[in-house]
Amino acid sequence: MKNQSRRRFINNIVGSSIGLGALPLLSFASKERIYKKTSDELPVINEVDICVLGGSCTGVFAAVRAARLGARVAIIEKQNSFGGVATNSMVNIWHSLYNTEFNKQIIAGLTLEAIERLSKRNAIIKSERSLSAGVTFNSQELKIELDEFVFESGIIPYLHTLFSEPYYDKNGDLTGVVVDNKSGRGIIKARYFVDATGDGDLAYRLGLESYVNELLQPPTMCAHFDGWDGEQFNTLLKQYGKEFDIPDGFVWGAKVPSTNTYMLAGTRVYGVDCSIADDLTKAEIEGRRQIRAIMDMIRKYGKNMNVGLVGLPSYIGIRETRHIKCIYQLSDDDALYGKRFEDAIANGSYRLDIHHQDKPGLTFRYLDGTEVYARPGHPSETKRWREETPVNPTFYQIPLRSLIPHKFDNLILAGRMLDSSILAFSGVRVMVNMNQLGEAAGVCCYLALTQGKSIRNVNYKEVRNELSKGGSIIL
Repeated sequence: MKNQSRRRFINNIVGSSIGLGALPLLSFASKERIYKKTSDELPVINEVDICVLGGSCTGVFAAVRAARLGARVAIIEKQNSFGGVATNSMVNIWHSLYNTEFNKQIIAGLTLEAIERLSKRNAIIKSERSLSAGVTFNSQELKIELDEFVFESGIIPYLHTLFSEPYYDKNGDLTGVVVDNKSGRGIIKARYFVDATGDGDLAYRLGLESYVNELLQPPTMCAHFDGWDGEQFNTLLKQYGKEFDIPDGFVWGAKVPSTNTYMLAGTRVYGVDCSIADDLTKAEIEGRRQIRAIMDMIRKYGKNMNVGLVGLPSYIGIRETRHIKCIYQLSDDDALYGKRFEDAIANGSYRLDIHHQDKPGLTFRYLDGTEVYARPGHPSETKRWREETPVNPTFYQIPLRSLIPHKFDNLILAGRMLDSSILAFSGVRVMVNMNQLGEAAGVCCYLALTQGKSIRNVNYKEVRNELSKGGSIIL
């Protein structure tokens, strides 16, 4: 057998005409049970008012909001825990809950509640007046706290459960989802659905119009290390990164509270769309290769660096894949100039950060008109993207309309698949903003349920009022 490099092995698999998705299915169960049952013959696992697909913080917060109001809610998550990027991808920073001048709080709700609950367990480090972080948290503690949110709210959880396809009634209406888990394949029926899958899997498989931005922001594989020496690492990366084929991207990280562990986000996988199965496989394996390359570089050139790799995520950190067309697309100018919306359901102040596919580093674009291009090992380049003005916007907003697709009366989106242009998305995509989308989606579904309306016909003023009553800051 001819020897081949690990990277060649990955590319051969992903690039083959067969592909991983076409490998034969092997099962100890009978073929009749696996292959011959149609959707109409599948068992109904449960019937609920609202079904949330995706157990990220966004999805959990959607479920919690609806359940606290009185709806019977199920949440479906393909991994073994809730939290998504914040837990399973190890990205342990939530950005500021304040405006850009740090003189007005603009985010509260379940994000603030989670922070307060984690603070009681010393699982939070707060950052004052920081553009890069509002709080740093212990991802493992957050996993358990999200379990508590779910059970306290009476939500029906389904972990290790994979969404397969929509289920329709005889009129072609969406009435359920087909899922697979250890108990087999079955249907969860509901009256309303929240697509919090990140990639918009339910909406996409319903045939709704979608799009992929020209330059997708690349994913990052995080990792946990003991004995981390950030200053020496940055020097090594600049000198020896190319020798170990470590992409020249952007590096940041944070200490995990109440531990001696450091979370590093220092990898970059270019040229992949993680809503495509083969690309996702390639990204996961390449991300881990880059982590090993970092360790090999430290082992070879590090001086007195007793660094140990102690943890890898169960899912690569994905910034962007497909978007679903909705009633309104959030434009670049909407975010850059802080446009106010009458149906606003989320506020954000995180700078627009563009993780480039076509060059190393990233570009920060600020609401005060300044722009900074940052690249590890090189001086930052600062300029203005617009002329100076006496007054600058201090936050931007996301309208409810950007979560509501044109078709299907009982479906709403929650998460990074929202309808947004490229630059606007580079800011609104962060978790403290997405968390608010989940809360809005849960409230909107509840109001539609109790009023017997389509989601599109729910009065946005009622959504905003209910969010405010539940602890959200509505501006």
